[in-house]
Amino acid sequence: MATLTTPELLRRVPLFEHLSETQTVSLMGSLDKRRFKRAETLVVVGQKTNTLFVILSGTVHVIVSHPSGRELVLATLGVGDCIGEMSLLDNEPHSATAVAAIQVDVLALTREGFNSCILHNAQMAVAVMRGLVKRLRNANGKIASLALLSVYGRVAHHLLDLAQDDGPGRQLVKKKLSHASIAREVGASREMVSKALKEFEAQSFITKTEQGFLLITERRSVPRN
Repeated sequence: MATLTTPELLRRVPLFEHLSETQTVSLMGSLDKRRFKRAETLVVVGQKTNTLFVILSGTVHVIVSHPSGRELVLATLGVGDCIGEMSLLDNEPHSATAVAAIQVDVLALTREGFNSCILHNAQMAVAVMRGLVKRLRNANGKIASLALLSVYGRVAHHLLDLAQDDGPGRQLVKKKLSHASIAREVGASREMVSKALKEFEAQSFITKTEQGFLLITERRSVPRN
């Protein structure tokens, strides 16, 4: 956990950066720092936590599950992102489950503290709205992908989204990915993801590096059906 004081942490979080000194001091009693281990659950779909979590370090997967046991990752959240604001705003249970992808440190803000900040600080209210709009746009993009692209197309687009430039005509995914994790991200079975990756390798669309990363050597057009 960071050794910074809570006021220092607040000033480093975009959501709280516009709070006045008085507002920051008054917020202290509504905040605490928490740590979640890898695979530990922060919020559960259908339940209420009455808490806003602001990520200080690590990443969190927002997931929905099917009765069959299959899971789909709706979003991957990182430093500065919020969890639980929708439930605080409409007083309804969480619409998805949030699970720590790796060890995560957060600032936890009570419902009372959140409501006070929103009511007395317009800039914080705008920051919350912008965060929600960003999540909505990303969700719309994922819905369109699920509706319009084949599994092969979804896997290809997911890899391209993760890739970084690695020279002319080269894109490198600098992250070790399991077939199961990709399946959760694109809403497909692990078997179909494995089949797609094998086909991409056969077509020289991707190759594996010695470090276990994926090198994308050609950006082909992605089929939509």
